[in-house]
Amino acid sequence: MHPLPPRVAPVAATRRRTLAVGLIGPGRVGSALLDQLRQARPRLLHDAGLELQLRGVAASKRMWLDCDDAELNERHDGAQTWRPSDLDAFAAHVRGTHRDALLIDCSADEAVAARYPCWLAAGIHVVTPNKLAGSGPLERWQAIRAAGAGGARFRYEATVCAGLPVVQTLRDLLDTGDELLAVDGMFSGTLAWLCNRHDGHQPFSALLREAHALGYTEPDPRDDLSGRDVARKLVILAREAGWPLSLDEVAVESLVPPALAALPADAFMQRLDELDAPMAARLAEARAGHGVLRHVASLDRHGRARVQLTVLPAGHPFAHTRLTDNVVQFTTRRYCDNPLLVQGPGAGPEVTAAGVFADLLRIAESLEVRA
Repeated sequence: MHPLPPRVAPVAATRRRTLAVGLIGPGRVGSALLDQLRQARPRLLHDAGLELQLRGVAASKRMWLDCDDAELNERHDGAQTWRPSDLDAFAAHVRGTHRDALLIDCSADEAVAARYPCWLAAGIHVVTPNKLAGSGPLERWQAIRAAGAGGARFRYEATVCAGLPVVQTLRDLLDTGDELLAVDGMFSGTLAWLCNRHDGHQPFSALLREAHALGYTEPDPRDDLSGRDVARKLVILAREAGWPLSLDEVAVESLVPPALAALPADAFMQRLDELDAPMAARLAEARAGHGVLRHVASLDRHGRARVQLTVLPAGHPFAHTRLTDNVVQFTTRRYCDNPLLVQGPGAGPEVTAAGVFADLLRIAESLEVRA
């Protein structure tokens, strides 16, 4: 089930607000988000007086300006114009003369994330599932937070566990005075699926090929198996909790044998069978201890972080996940004896897009309060 975006409270029809929106990265998540915006636009206008005006879509090499009608109402009248992509010009066009403008970054581009501080400083809100801003250089993260102090909102819920309310839950815990003692979680839908299916009946390589064919993995599955993507999510949560953690400080166990790490992607796919013996040995180790294999990220109260394949007892909450479930366990001063769990689907463009959409609507709600 997809998470529902928060409902915006109805307002008087005479109080219409316009939010100018620009989308960067019209890939799988970006396209799913455009569909969701298109479907929700009439309801938002009628129920909340909120007009979402799509001012442009930018890809890596081209940008499409003045495309509100085409993208949100599906009227293709030839009035839209593609131009060479220029992020600064794109941001200026989206802002235009609008009081409230918002950029959505659905790319995974370092160059886009690097522009967040200047956009926020200019009063443009930013929403993103791009993990590179929250887990990149600490100085840039601090610049983003400082720039947002001027009033522009920065929301990034979908950077961790797609559409699950993980960042918001952590923020609520801390804002209400709780003390974070530990975070543990399964942050990869791909690795969750592989661990759930790895029962010895099929070689691990066969499961990985199946996951790749189903679109669960990245184009190069080593991006999942390396654990680095999970480490980025852990860094984001650590920084949200106030720990100045950097990516190179996370102890990460890679499931990619050293001999396969530097191969071209095609050559790696041809040698997947070399993963079978070590993964079968790990499964046998888990069964010998009457446990299960799970890919887990952990952060303790001292800011020490680790990502690894580990054996958990059969009664552990993480032992009962399904399919691509992500699960995050918050141990706090209030939730000490019985930690707080957030669990649900952690993969898929529609789920991720819904998380981005929810952030957009939370910003819209804050604009109404400000007005």
